[in-house]
This record gives sequence, C-alpha cells and structure tokens, in this order.
Amino acid sequence: MKSQLLKIFVISFVISFVSCKKEKVSLDEYKYTDKGVVLNCENINSQLYNEALFAFENDMINFYSNGKPSIVRAYSQFVRQAVSGRIKYEEMVSPHTVKVFNVLKSEPDLWDATNPNSHLNYKSNIFNCIASNIQSKDLSTTLNALVSTNSMSPKLFGSPLTSNYSQAVRDKYLSAYMAFDLFYAKLFDVDLSNLNMNETEENVDFNNIPKETTPDPHAGHNH
Repeated sequence: MKSQLLKIFVISFVISFVSCKKEKVSLDEYKYTDKGVVLNCENINSQLYNEALFAFENDMINFYSNGKPSIVRAYSQFVRQAVSGRIKYEEMVSPHTVKVFNVLKSEPDLWDATNPNSHLNYKSNIFNCIASNIQSKDLSTTLNALVSTNSMSPKLFGSPLTSNYSQAVRDKYLSAYMAFDLFYAKLFDVDLSNLNMNETEENVDFNNIPKETTPDPHAGHNH
C-alpha cells in the first residue's frame, strides 16, 4: 500500500514539476533586495534564493508574532511545530511567498520526487552550500553524517535542530535549511488554490525586532 501511494505521489510530483519547468515562471517583484545577499552559493539564482529566505522569515514572524514580533520566539515555535507536523501552512504562507514558491518549483536542481522523506533534493547546489556553511560544528557534523549515509530527513535532523533553533537568527544558512526543507518543501502538499492572492500583506521591519540574547523558555508552549 505504501509503495503504491509513493508511486502515485512521484507521478503527480513529476507532472507538476515538468509543467512548472515548461512555463518558465519568473518573479515579478523582489521585496527584500535591501537585505543584501546572505546566501553566497555558486551555481544558484542568488537573488531568488535570498528572496525566498526572507519571504519565509517574514511569514514566520507574522504568523507567530501575536502583535509582538520576536524572531527568536518565531523560530522556536516554527521548528517545534514543523518537526511535529502541526503547522497550518495554508494559514502561514502569504501571497508573495506563494509567488516565490511557484518560481522555486521550476528550479531543476532543487527538488527530488523520489525521496519519501522530503521533496527537497539533498544533493542540490543550495543544500550542499547550506551544509558546508552552517556555523555550528555539531549541527554541520550531524547534517553531513545523515546525508552521507542516505539517512537525512526532517524528522531525524529535527531533534538537534529543536535544541539549537536560536542560532538561525544569526546563521542564515541554518535558517535557509529551515526555509527550504521545513517550509517550501512542505508547500507541495498544501492546497494553495483558496489563498487570496490580492490580500494585503504585512511586511516585518527586521530592524525593529528585539534581538533577544537568550531563548524564551516558554516559547512553543501553550499556557
């Protein structure tokens, strides 16, 4: 039964991927060029991938802010809920990010339709760049060990990631991993057709977000 479901998924994924590739989708607006290039990787569309990262962060902070933007708290709640499969992505994603995702879908190197653990291609240029540049030696060692043994999955990497989520505030390669494997890769399984693409979006002023020096011990818990 599982093998049959996997075959169905692979076929639908490939059809979706091929159709997007033929359309040659392009992004009509880049909102985060003022943030600069934080992902310096060879053989990728740097402008698109950096836009994707900041679009993800903007959506994440808005979704978890409760009126008080906190990037540390947002990462804490996002990682915990993403690893446990409890995020309502259709409520989190914004119209601009859907446009970014539609362009990302046409990236030939980024996705892997045969991987049952994630739609992300763990041999892609962007993933290799991320794995080589994560600042935490422990996380980098764990990530590369999982990849080298073909054991990499969001679930297995989720445990060490949950304990080190706050590092993503300063380490944009770690935040890029979260963006592509725990966010954009998940959007393939989300029905985005009912999203109001004309909805007014709230852009986070990253310069005005308090930079907590220590993680909130209550972050990610309901009281």
